[in-house]
Amino acid sequence: LIERSNMIPFNKQNLFGKEFEYVKDVYGEGKTSGDGKYTKLCERFMESKFGANRAFLTTSCTHALEMAALLCDIKAGDEVIMPSYTFVSTANAFVLRGAKVVFCDIKRSDLNIDENQIEKYITESTRAIVPVHYMGLPCQMDIIMRIADKYNLFVIEDAAQGVNSKYKGRYLGTIGDFGTYSFHETKNYSMGEGGALLVNNKKYVERAEIIREKGTDRSKFFRGEIDKYSWVDIGSSYIPSDINAAILWNQFENLDEINDKRRNLFNRYFTGLKVLEKKERLCLPKKELFNQSNFSGFYIILNKSEERVKFISYLRSYGIEASFHYVPLHLSEYFRGNNGEKILLANTEELSLKIVRLPFYYSLKSEEVDYIVEKIKMFFS
Repeated sequence: LIERSNMIPFNKQNLFGKEFEYVKDVYGEGKTSGDGKYTKLCERFMESKFGANRAFLTTSCTHALEMAALLCDIKAGDEVIMPSYTFVSTANAFVLRGAKVVFCDIKRSDLNIDENQIEKYITESTRAIVPVHYMGLPCQMDIIMRIADKYNLFVIEDAAQGVNSKYKGRYLGTIGDFGTYSFHETKNYSMGEGGALLVNNKKYVERAEIIREKGTDRSKFFRGEIDKYSWVDIGSSYIPSDINAAILWNQFENLDEINDKRRNLFNRYFTGLKVLEKKERLCLPKKELFNQSNFSGFYIILNKSEERVKFISYLRSYGIEASFHYVPLHLSEYFRGNNGEKILLANTEELSLKIVRLPFYYSLKSEEVDYIVEKIKMFFS
């Protein structure tokens, strides 16, 4: 067995040199709680760089999704359409409001929601569509937005993996009514735990600020707009510490460098493994789809689901930590226990059993990628 300290990990969070200087500055400012200097820097950056109408830093992408559900006024009996192949937070945000999640299948090409199947799931109870931009690859937002306009539905982009990715020149998260980002340690740009809500429709900005501040108009008080604040709406504590924001700020300062490095790693994997795809031993991501992506990760699709456990175990024996990804939500214990009907989503069920994600992070070395590629080739030889 390989000692874990000698493994090439699946993920590794990276620092860029000024994080602790900025954390010290937070304490110097005398405000370590939320909405301090670095929170505001990060929010203004997202608004300027990505073109968001208003960005709110949150404690997680989960909480950003929960805020979006509250802003859409999702209630018991409402239906929300989303892919089953996603993290549980995508569904939980709406289930917590009493909504019914309606799962749609994904496409083989990019593992994103199949936009051509969405319309058949729409009923009188449908309130929202939640496209998930898998691995930073954009869903077909033009079609999704047309469907939403036709049926007067909200669109909430789950762009947890899509920070700094684009769709036809527009940044993911800025196209729907709301967009949500993740800054978890596994993401391209990280504050350890954190996220953001992008509010693209101006009429929801004021309420978003209130919901984020425990349902109070406290932010107005701090700006001197009112002489006291009070409880005016429902809400919760969705504001992260400015300490976390200080970490994220240094990541944002290195945003282009991070993206360039990840592009190079992606291309190195792709070039090295292309020979196996030509021999039909596995499938690679479609490189042309990644032109405007943030290179959130690198995955392969095996030919047989039975190969996966053996393949991951084999890589681990050589000190390489690879991983599967989501267990489809419609096959989960919770959903099956609380939903009477059995759902068949053919692509979701097949591909979720064949996908393997390879180590992918900023400080991953070129020679480590070459070593991983070499061992994968050995497995298939």
